[in-house]
Amino acid sequence: MLELICNTLLIKNKIKIEEIFNILEIILFKKFDFGDIFFQNKEIEVFILDKKIIKQGYFFKDSGFGIRVIHQNMTGFSYSTEINLKNLFKILEISCLIIPQKFYKNFLYIKNKKNFFPCSNFENPLKNLDIKKKIEFLYCLDKKIRKIDARVVDVTIILTSEYENILIASTDVFKLLGDIRILVNLSITVIVEENGKREKGNCGGGKRSDINYFFEKNLNGEIRSEFWAREAVRIALLALHAKISPSGTFPVVLGSGWPGILLHEAVGHGLESDFIRKKTSIFTKKKGEKIASSLCTVIDDGTLKNKRGSFNIDDEGTCSQRTVLIQNGILLNFLYDKYNAFLMNKISTGNGRRESYAFLPLPRMTNTFLSAGDSNIKEMIESIDYGIYAVNFSGGQVDITSGNFVFEASEAYIIQKGKVGYALKGAMFSGSGSHTMNLISMIGNDLELDNGVGTCSKEGQSVPVGVGQPTIKIDKLIIGGV
Repeated sequence: MLELICNTLLIKNKIKIEEIFNILEIILFKKFDFGDIFFQNKEIEVFILDKKIIKQGYFFKDSGFGIRVIHQNMTGFSYSTEINLKNLFKILEISCLIIPQKFYKNFLYIKNKKNFFPCSNFENPLKNLDIKKKIEFLYCLDKKIRKIDARVVDVTIILTSEYENILIASTDVFKLLGDIRILVNLSITVIVEENGKREKGNCGGGKRSDINYFFEKNLNGEIRSEFWAREAVRIALLALHAKISPSGTFPVVLGSGWPGILLHEAVGHGLESDFIRKKTSIFTKKKGEKIASSLCTVIDDGTLKNKRGSFNIDDEGTCSQRTVLIQNGILLNFLYDKYNAFLMNKISTGNGRRESYAFLPLPRMTNTFLSAGDSNIKEMIESIDYGIYAVNFSGGQVDITSGNFVFEASEAYIIQKGKVGYALKGAMFSGSGSHTMNLISMIGNDLELDNGVGTCSKEGQSVPVGVGQPTIKIDKLIIGGV
């Protein structure tokens, strides 16, 4: 309920709803093109188990607001960590003064009352399970992991819960818009040792849900947290006997789910409207052109239920939506926030996102994925005489201007004469985003989004995102072995 959000962010701080609309009236009276107020209250709880003990356990609470005013291509922005009426007017004045005075008039306090929308409500994951039970869960999971294989020598588990209230008022809508966002994450890192050699394995996930998500069964009927634990051990053990990856140019099969991070980095960022407007993206003048294989349809969708990159409204109050970016290889759309949409004479796609009240919103991805095709993994593997099957990725980087990327596989295998062979380590994949997309020759029918681990960084801001893809075959990709 929006009433709950208003009580948390306004009423408890002795701010009346009418006073918020007074500020919007002032912004308009001063002849600014646009203005908004973003309120936020966020609670984060983290427990870290390492070496069989709880090494850290902390609770963090942050609240504040930011006021932004825009005139033409100029932006004035300031924020405060203390929510009260006095600070609202102080921050408003600072934001206005950032833009040269010739663009606005003197202050005028105008009384005005507006209606507002209702919104969804969710249970706080910080409170739906007792702290004692959360700690017991971590200890119990640690013991189970160590029993999986005698070669496990160390385990680190991080359990994170977030509960966030946001409230937005803007001059273009003149209604209070709010959202309650919850997020949980479980990260498992395992160290194994054999004959003095150590390797590491990682697994985990999360979603916009409560802690009970980790106790539920996945599609295979396994307790989700226990499945991730076994996966972390399996990946670590696999690395013990993996061989160094060959170097050269090979056909590659990329697994479903998290490998979609390559699409997110090498293509998705280049379709964000700030890079398009500034002409720094490789895709700036390519709308309507073929930039990928005709098999490729790429979608950004913030409406997917409970996914990590999903929300009801973005951080500017625009409803979350599904945007087809590339269809059958043709570039159709870009991702817009309000500011860049205003400057480019477009409409926001609901992709205005910010890390917190202390930052300006930027056009950002939500859940970005490659749509499913009609091939299967068996066909892809059998079509390759000598190549690499990369099941999953770890780290990587990309140059937005050129689209060039480098990613490292966390789990990969050699393909020889149409069959999957021994495990590889140190496989580094590099190429250009658009060029690589044009080399996709087969797309699987097994579309998956990642487990809920993605965090995207841009201009010093980090936001949760989702990525995904079906299994795909890329005819040629440069591989560098480490």
